[in-house]
Amino acid sequence: MFFGRDSLIGQLEALTQKRVASLVTCRGRRRIGKSTLIEEFARRINSRFIKIEGKRPNSKMDNTDELESFARQLADQSDAEATPPASWPDAFKRLNSQIQDGETTVVLLDEISWLAHFADDFSEDLKIAWDNLFKKHDKLILVLCGSVSCWIKDNIIDNGAYMGRRSLDIVVPELPLQSCARFWGEAAPRLATREIIDVLSVVGGVPRYLEEVNPAESAEQNIRRLFFMPKAVLRMDFDDMFRDVITAETNFTGHVLKTLVDGPKSGAEIAKAMNLPKGGRISGALARLEESGFIAVENGTNPETGERPREKRYRIRDNYTRFYLKYVEPVKDIIDSGAFEFISLGQLENINAIMGLAFENLVVNNYRDLIGPLNLDGQLITSAAPYRRKATNGRSGRKGVQIDLLIQTRKSIYIVEIKRMANIGREIVQEMDERVKAIRRPDGVSIRTAIVYEGALSPLVAADGYFDAIVPFRKLLGLG
Repeated sequence: MFFGRDSLIGQLEALTQKRVASLVTCRGRRRIGKSTLIEEFARRINSRFIKIEGKRPNSKMDNTDELESFARQLADQSDAEATPPASWPDAFKRLNSQIQDGETTVVLLDEISWLAHFADDFSEDLKIAWDNLFKKHDKLILVLCGSVSCWIKDNIIDNGAYMGRRSLDIVVPELPLQSCARFWGEAAPRLATREIIDVLSVVGGVPRYLEEVNPAESAEQNIRRLFFMPKAVLRMDFDDMFRDVITAETNFTGHVLKTLVDGPKSGAEIAKAMNLPKGGRISGALARLEESGFIAVENGTNPETGERPREKRYRIRDNYTRFYLKYVEPVKDIIDSGAFEFISLGQLENINAIMGLAFENLVVNNYRDLIGPLNLDGQLITSAAPYRRKATNGRSGRKGVQIDLLIQTRKSIYIVEIKRMANIGREIVQEMDERVKAIRRPDGVSIRTAIVYEGALSPLVAADGYFDAIVPFRKLLGLG
């Protein structure tokens, strides 16, 4: 079930046109399909493929265990000996001896932070091996891959020793919406959009999670089976995934993340919620969460001034994480005992607000799918993010404004309302008009309006002609 990655495959395939070796970094959250992407790329170009995966560290292991695992995996895929090398420089020499000049070869060092866990000099040793060994093979593509994006960023991307050596950095995102719908197969066109949205609102566009969806079951049956049964796949995944990805101040970083479950907050609001001073540890935790893909920064430009906001706001961008922390973690012991009775989503406290946030996430994270419906083809998008302006006091005080998604080009501002309700009436026009009036339109810039929705939209809304674009979510799924 490999699809939705054509752009990334294209970037990798372009490397085969080079006349020199390529060093690639590949990062993204766990279960997002990083390894599968590289394996599929190697298959498509019909290259030799060698994969060495780091062994998950534990307190009983040391560097010798990683070197032994490295040697064993390499021996299974080549003529190399299986005896453990004495050091990482020796391990890299052994790998190099198995790469043939003139033969297109993809080498994947997967979960690289695990390989390096017990060796402080790992990245420096790898850099020396690249300069003196690997880069001399003109048909080699060496991929450094891992779920601990912070390690790759700190030790490879931001490491001055690697300056000018990397050919490509790939951050693997969630699958686009149309690709997500394909996991329902032939059943997708027959399903109510709400069924698909409910599932995507709790698992996001994570391929490994979507593979567990049973198209023959309703959304609530799928959610019960995946989250609320003892040993359920998605009941069990979060703790291991989070500990593997967040390796510094894990518990504290988890507490910071939980402050965002019910909606976006600024750094100051997070500090207040935790009764801690702003900055310092909180800033570090937010940086780790952002780099690892758990959260996103709402850093769209001010449509009136073109400036970035002074105060950053953070939102959970991973729908699985939000749902797990809100509804599963608090009752996980009850679930594990088999005593939790999940009847329907409706029984969960504040579920409409949480699913509303999840729906907004789906649209904001996939805003590029709106380029066609908003007639933005060929236009340079300068900013696309939720927008919030606080009310100000005094004579020149202004009302606050909150916009679900603000897409800006050089000549236009698109105010996008994202709405999931059973019935959406004509009042949505008045609400949008208030937002339009709250923005002082710069000279030469047009303001346009759009609504992305799921539910029954009143025919009067379309008849008014107020919205420049009316986009049913089903269309973004490729089903409408």
